[in-house]
Amino acid sequence: MRRASASTPAPVTDTPGAAPAPRTDWSTLRKLFPYLWQYRWRVVLALAFMVGAKVANVGVPLLLKTLVDSLALKPGDVQALMVVPFGLLLAYGGLRLSTSLFTELRELIFAKATEGTARSISLNVFRHLHSLSLRFHLERQTGGMTRDIERGTRAVHSLISYSLYSIVPTLLEVAMVLTILAVKFDVWFAWITIAALVLYITFTITVTEWRTQFRKKMNELDSTAHSR
Repeated sequence: MRRASASTPAPVTDTPGAAPAPRTDWSTLRKLFPYLWQYRWRVVLALAFMVGAKVANVGVPLLLKTLVDSLALKPGDVQALMVVPFGLLLAYGGLRLSTSLFTELRELIFAKATEGTARSISLNVFRHLHSLSLRFHLERQTGGMTRDIERGTRAVHSLISYSLYSIVPTLLEVAMVLTILAVKFDVWFAWITIAALVLYITFTITVTEWRTQFRKKMNELDSTAHSR
């Protein structure tokens, strides 16, 4: 496993007195990418396990449908009536097991990358703070700054987890389900599902943005409380 080296990009700081530029989620992810890419083989392997888990998860109901249909074989074919459902039942159990197995393997492989990324960023921030002048530390409220750093470290975990554990797998699963609905049923089923997803995403983003203002206020008050 490769450790964070001195060549790891240092955090970008704003010039004194300059107002910090607003950051988007994508710009934050771009800044995290060099740290995360140190564990590229773990990231690629975790993504492969994630794809395997989603394919198995989507395939479970399709195989269950085939299993139920196989019970309608002709009564005269006794051997097929016994062998085909039994084989499909084993395959169904294997797919269910594969879903859980791939998910656990993804967690096992990617945990080191998540922790290592957070560690590299924390160490760079720590080195950067020690490289600053004594005047900076005397004029700053160290308690509040420490709380900000702790929240930033936790945010790294959350951002990576939500991106690779929630957003990407959900988009992949939605794409596969929409394809199945359009191919095996009618295309209108896919359009109805898309409309429902758009409404859900719009509602979620709206509520999250409304809720974020209270979270920011809470963080400011928390930093102020620990600065005294």
